Amino acid sequence: MYYKIIIPSLAAIAIIGTVAVFYALDIDNNISKEENPFVPEKTVFTDLPSMEIFESSEIKKFSSESDVIKFLQAQAVEDSRDFKYPRPTLAPFMSPVELQSRVIADSAMTASSRESASAPEPEPRHSGAFNFQMDESASRAWTAGEEPDFSATNVQVKNVDEPDFLKTDGKYVYIVFEKTLSIIDAYPAEDANIILKIALDIESQNLQNIFLNEDRLVIFYHSSSEDEIIPEFEFVPRTIHLPKTHAMILDVSDKDDPTIVNNYEVDGHFHNARMIDNFVYFVTTNGVHYPQPIIPRILESSGRAMTPDVFYFDNYERDYNFNTLTAIDVFSDYINSETFLMGNANTIYVSEKGFYITYQKNLPPHYYDTLKRQMFFDVVVPLLPKEIQVQITDIQNDPSMDWYQKWLAVSEILEDVYNKMPKNDKEKLIEQIEKELVRYGGSLQEHLKQTVIHKILLDDGNLKYDSKGEVPGWLLNQFSMDENEDRFRVATTNEFYTPDRGTTRYNAVYVLDEKLDIVGKLDRIAPDESIFSARFMGDRLYLVTFEQIDPFFVIDLSQDTPKILGELKIPGFSNYLHPYDDDHIIGVGRDTEEKNGRVTQLGIKIALFDVSNVNKPKVLDDIVIGNRYSHSEALDDHKAFLFDKNKNILSIPIQHTRYEQIDSSITSPERQFWYGFNVYALDTTNGFDLKGEIKHYDDRNNPRVHLSPRSFYIENVLYTVSPGYIKMNDIQDVEEEINSLSLGHSGGLIKYLE
Repeated sequence: MYYKIIIPSLAAIAIIGTVAVFYALDIDNNISKEENPFVPEKTVFTDLPSMEIFESSEIKKFSSESDVIKFLQAQAVEDSRDFKYPRPTLAPFMSPVELQSRVIADSAMTASSRESASAPEPEPRHSGAFNFQMDESASRAWTAGEEPDFSATNVQVKNVDEPDFLKTDGKYVYIVFEKTLSIIDAYPAEDANIILKIALDIESQNLQNIFLNEDRLVIFYHSSSEDEIIPEFEFVPRTIHLPKTHAMILDVSDKDDPTIVNNYEVDGHFHNARMIDNFVYFVTTNGVHYPQPIIPRILESSGRAMTPDVFYFDNYERDYNFNTLTAIDVFSDYINSETFLMGNANTIYVSEKGFYITYQKNLPPHYYDTLKRQMFFDVVVPLLPKEIQVQITDIQNDPSMDWYQKWLAVSEILEDVYNKMPKNDKEKLIEQIEKELVRYGGSLQEHLKQTVIHKILLDDGNLKYDSKGEVPGWLLNQFSMDENEDRFRVATTNEFYTPDRGTTRYNAVYVLDEKLDIVGKLDRIAPDESIFSARFMGDRLYLVTFEQIDPFFVIDLSQDTPKILGELKIPGFSNYLHPYDDDHIIGVGRDTEEKNGRVTQLGIKIALFDVSNVNKPKVLDDIVIGNRYSHSEALDDHKAFLFDKNKNILSIPIQHTRYEQIDSSITSPERQFWYGFNVYALDTTNGFDLKGEIKHYDDRNNPRVHLSPRSFYIENVLYTVSPGYIKMNDIQDVEEEINSLSLGHSGGLIKYLE
């Protein structure tokens, strides 16, 4: 008896992939195996599904705001449709059952499910007036040539400053905390005092990002505005809040009376910033409210408003964002800004000539249709008899039929083949199809997790979009990227799952040219481990991966094809790598120990790696501080780390938490807490030598406020900053405290009106 089968999707065999589909047929056993050589000895498919048909590397500019709105609204409408073959779409590989369920779920997705992340532009308003308390002592200015030697913010790229909550010019220290700005006359240390504390009349927040350029201070803060919209098919207005980023420029030449030079208000959340020469470049991000898209705008304190040009690519993006890059001159009214419609900005890297925005690639939600089609034609069809392949090809090339008619014709052919197939041949075919689908999906999955990189050229405040590239995997942080002459280098970790191999993880280094095309790579580094730290230095990359031990790699980048020169395996790992000189690297992380196959983290570990022999790197010296309860912000924040070779000083914040059984009658141990800085001398002869510990507070005087620790020096004085204090100690004799200032609340009155 002949049972007619209705195959439910374009690639039912490939997608559903179950034996039951075939076993539901009544098989005619009159056809022999020799007449049906279905099962080849090796795989047939050679190429993975191309993603080029979904991508466009050519950037375009919208001619008007209305064009932006039309584009986004069209995307929202397309996203809500149930697309069928042959629409090009993308999706990660998953099991047949998962994939079929996902396709059904995607068919029900509508544009109205998107969350609102932006809203109409508010009426221009200006906020940022200062109210202050002033110390009676007068401020002093340096005479030319008298400036002392001092350390600046620990940054990744020379001449590219990074924002921080503390800046110094070698005489004065500027600290933002909560809503206040403190100006400290810091040198000489013996006479140090807070000469001014002023409060910003802004929304409650903890300020974190400032720049200092001569007598100009740039402070970033956020605000929000309210507006009303009427959602689609509703009749009652709904209040929405718009995020705003402010870049306030202050003239601090008169320390007793700073004045606002300008206050730029940019739509969006503050993401990150850099300062090069006199120009500050900062990125703000806005989600897209698809029913009523709102174009980011900029407002100056003078009242002038501007709307940056909006650039885009033709390819579909799952979740669009407005990423606005703005350049301002701290000494003039110059401002330049451009908005890019792309994925949400994540990690950035900035050189003196390029601003790189990266994010994880969002695959369009309807890739499943194309994936199903390609799986069918790449895996299933080549396993069928040659004459069947020819018939299917003829149908696919018939211009007189639409996709549905083509599939009906193909399904008729398949039904006839499967109903007549011998049982043994059918079982072998099913086994081969399942095997090849797993291989196919595994190869595809490895290439789906991509980091997108956008390059924007910088030139004295001018912005020019240059190129776009992609690399497999994801970035750890900004130190995973580097620009060196006309090459851009990237270190990534890639992880994916396949049914046959389970979870696969490895690391890779990619070399890209000026247009961000990959010209060289080194992959499969440290399988089953992840990158914990990276540092590019000229023609070398120092890379630390970790799972149970700390492999420290020296990688050569003198050619486009990277290669491993040397490797060192030691217990522990490094979260941050800092140059000592050309042949030595400082690593800061944790010590570990392995017991019974399990790895336990121990105290803070600082190591000095000797890479003078690149083929045999070694640890010249290391120290372990505290225990597993100890912590240092330098593990996560490079700005908390201070090292100066000429001063022979290394300062690192340390938090100790110990639990001791003081009284045997008490069941729970007593907590002992200590917060401060460990200060070391460091050279290649003696290694680490503890110069002293600087205690800032303990359980009894814990300020209970959030302020990241910092260290810097002015001449021969080490300044350490914590949530409670700024302490000044002699660099040569760290145990000698010269002065100390409280950074906490004074309990005094702040006048908001004169």
